[in-house]
This record gives sequence, structure tokens and C-alpha cells, in this order.
Amino acid sequence: MIERLAWVTTRAARGRDEDEPLALAALERAGVRVEVVDWDDPDVPWSRFDRVVVRSTWDYPERLPAFLRWIDEVGAVSDLVNPPETVRWSLDKRYLAELESAGIPTTPTSFVPPGAPAAFPAGRFVVKPAVGAGSRDAAAYGPDQHEPARAHVERLHAAGTVVLVQPFLTSVATEGEWPLVFFDGVFSHAANKRVSLPVAGSVDGLFAEETNTRHVATEAQLAVARSVADLVAERLGVPTYARVDLVRDDAGGFRVLEVELNEPSLFLPQGGADAVDRLVAALTR
Repeated sequence: MIERLAWVTTRAARGRDEDEPLALAALERAGVRVEVVDWDDPDVPWSRFDRVVVRSTWDYPERLPAFLRWIDEVGAVSDLVNPPETVRWSLDKRYLAELESAGIPTTPTSFVPPGAPAAFPAGRFVVKPAVGAGSRDAAAYGPDQHEPARAHVERLHAAGTVVLVQPFLTSVATEGEWPLVFFDGVFSHAANKRVSLPVAGSVDGLFAEETNTRHVATEAQLAVARSVADLVAERLGVPTYARVDLVRDDAGGFRVLEVELNEPSLFLPQGGADAVDRLVAALTR
């Protein structure tokens, strides 16, 4: 039985997670003692919690070695959600290659390791790090902006980061993205998310500003998202929570943009009270 639960954030994210007040109130109604704690607080005795839930730890990309040590240390003394192996897999977007190899449609992606030259596609494209959150260090470029894009790649390489180069899908600007949320491997709800990537620039702060609305997932969207959930379950076990972000390609089909198993926003305000109840049930099993 889950009696004490740690809801893990970071200092800079306090008060900025829209899921948090909804989830905490529901957990407390369910009789769970919840404590909001910073992942890097050295004074937290993690073993006192029955479950430690990774939520708004949005500064981890800048402190990745420390964060990886933290998930291993906490996973050894408490029930970390999601587990360390699952979090590690989700942190590095090179998992897109694994999905593509399994026949799951993904956004076309070139992976550029440090020291390798970047080749840019025709038309508009996006440059972003393989490990990142909240669209930080991601930017869109036009066909005549290869020089600033190359400088962006070099800056990420200098930090030891593998770079992703993807064509900019026109639907992202007109329709946005569709996050589909799963609890314990079962689809819960969806949303529509619109993010404005800076052109030849970078996001300041923890994340890019978003406009989020309710969305009823289509059968085509569910088919792609469920194929990802099935692969994750087979590869890593069923995660307590997962989010699969989809975009529409130029042919009208849906492709995976990313899979969030670490600290995903769960779009509870868009999912409504039933989604909150499903999250609480998953966290207290």
C-alpha cells in the first residue's frame, strides 16, 4: 500500500506544473501523504517514501550525470516511477531509430554525433539535442540559414551532445502536436499542443511556451501510439505513465515525434477529472 509519496520537481519549476495541484489534491483525498521535493536536495531521505514519482525535474539536461546518478541511487532504496532503466531509455531520443526499425512511423531524423558534419534537408528543418526537455536548445531554420544552423550544431557538439536534424513538418505550424497519455499501459486521454520554436534562436528558461487544448484521439492516432506502448512494454515493462507525441506528415499520416517516460507533462487539465483519477489509481497500485 502506498502511504507516503514523493512528488519530485526542481526548484526552478516550483509552481509551474499544471498537473501538480490536480494530482496532489486527488492523492491526498485518496489518503496518500504527499511531499513535494527537489530531486537534488541532499537532505531528503528517499528511503522513507513508499514511492518516488519523477515529475517536473525539468533542469536535468544541464545536469545529466548528476540526474542519472540520482535515479540509480533512489531506485536502489525506493520505488522510483518510472524505473531507472525506463527513464534512461526515454532520455535519449536515439530511441527513435529503434522505433523506426520496429516499423513504427517516426519523424525522419538524422543523428549527428560530436565531430561529425551535419547535413541539412531541403526546405525548413529543426536542430535539437538528443537529450533535452521543453524544446530547450531546439530551433527551426530556413533553407537559407545553414550557417546559423551549423553554428547551433557545433555549440551542442562542444557540450558533448548528439544532435538531431529533422525536416520541419508544415503541419506542426498549422495543427501542432498530439500528446497521447497512457497510465499502466492503457490509453487515458489526448491533447493538442502548439509550441512556437524560435527561428535560428533558442528557448530561454525551462521550456517553450505552449498552447494546449482538449483533443479526442482518432483511431489512426491510437493505432500508432499503442504500437509504441506495446514496444515499450515488451522492451522495458509497462510504465506507470507514458506519453506519445504525434505529428502529421505531409501525406496525412501520423508519426512519432517523441516518447516521454521520464517527466512528461500529463495534460491533466485537458484530460479532466477522470484522467486525474486514472493517474491516482496508477500511482497507488
